[in-house]
Amino acid sequence: MDKDQSELGILSILHFVMAGLAALTGSIPVVHLLIGLKMVSDPSFLAGGHPPPFNPGWVFVGVGAVLILLGWTWAFVLVFAGLSLRAYKRYWFCFVVACITCVNVPLGTALGVFTIIVLSRPTVKSLFGIAS
Repeated sequence: MDKDQSELGILSILHFVMAGLAALTGSIPVVHLLIGLKMVSDPSFLAGGHPPPFNPGWVFVGVGAVLILLGWTWAFVLVFAGLSLRAYKRYWFCFVVACITCVNVPLGTALGVFTIIVLSRPTVKSLFGIAS
């Protein structure tokens, strides 16, 4: 039982680390957002003094904002999964997050697979209150 609790604690910390990486990666599109805002606020920035019929700055703003929102939302989900692992609650949420994390190659795959392996143990299921 102590082994399961210590491994869940380690997995919880690793979920927090992965969340930090996800938040950092999700912040990269801020560059797109800033370039788009510059293009929208100053149309002469694009065409040398002549405003274009359609300002592509809105595309930059939209894509950048959506990517930032997705990255930060995923970081929040990872933090919530880490907190859930630490508290031995929301078993199926943690399991689904572990499965989705496997898509993030290579670190997410390792974290997801190890989380799935640990969560699949009957002793861990009993910690979460799940009948085996």
